[in-house]
Amino acid sequence: MTERPGGLLAKVRRGLFMTHTEILEKLGDAVKKGLGFDESVLESLEEVLLEADVGAATAGALTEGVRRRRASSSRNDLAALKSALVEEIEAVISRAPRPAPVPDVPLEVIFLVGVNGSGKTTTTAKLAAREVSAGNSVLLAAADTFRAGAIEQLEVWAGRIGVPVVRHQEGADPSAVLFDALAAAKARGVRKLFVDTAGRLHTKKNLMEELAKLRRIAAREVPGAPHQVLLVLDATTGMNGLTQARRFVEAAGATGVVLTKLDGSARGGIVLAIYRELSLPVLYVGVGEAVDDLVPFDPANYARALLEEDPEDAARRDAAL
Repeated sequence: MTERPGGLLAKVRRGLFMTHTEILEKLGDAVKKGLGFDESVLESLEEVLLEADVGAATAGALTEGVRRRRASSSRNDLAALKSALVEEIEAVISRAPRPAPVPDVPLEVIFLVGVNGSGKTTTTAKLAAREVSAGNSVLLAAADTFRAGAIEQLEVWAGRIGVPVVRHQEGADPSAVLFDALAAAKARGVRKLFVDTAGRLHTKKNLMEELAKLRRIAAREVPGAPHQVLLVLDATTGMNGLTQARRFVEAAGATGVVLTKLDGSARGGIVLAIYRELSLPVLYVGVGEAVDDLVPFDPANYARALLEEDPEDAARRDAAL
């Protein structure tokens, strides 16, 4: 799945369009009302950052950083405000943890964890499709045996991308599914095993205990496994989703985040909250429904897409004037 850097930026811009538009419109209005770059503008900045779901602590830190930069700048227009904010966002990103290197192992085991409705099963398939395009052999494990239709959903996706699935019946023990999938992956010489885990279990089963059990089985059968535990988060849940996410980080040992449903949401600031609140790198963002709309996350592209205007949009606007 070869992607041009410019194509990735265009997709990220599309996903952040609502956030980008709301931030710039509100800051532009604030700058005009204040006839410059005054304290009321900074109050508006903090407010719009909160609305974009960067979180209270991060919004306060970004605003304070912009305030310091303003003190040393002679400019007081919207462009200066955007420039200062981009620099502060880049500073937050620069302190974020970096993705772990891809392990050089015969079989890499990747868990997908997260609450139901986050897009976990679809994300499992989309990540598998990326590996198939890269020339790697892939196997899927349908270990979400408690959600009605999850197994069938994964099988439909597997048929589209041409990869096999290890499955049991609905309600089966997820540990048994994982054990069989690990055995099949080793027997077939598969390079990547993606495991779609449950986001909710029946009342008599504890989800976090089940995930911990899956981790133990993987480590017993394949040294170092699971090599990645990707937490799938729905961007539209905003800060509310981070409360649940912390439990997955603690119990499942999440190593990175896949942020889904970024398209059509005005809450693109959640990326910064993830960095600050969860201390995890964002690895991919979902910006659409198509299989290639799950794109690698580039922090530099994110900062640009959040605050800089798309040159093509600017050209169209100028042509219409």
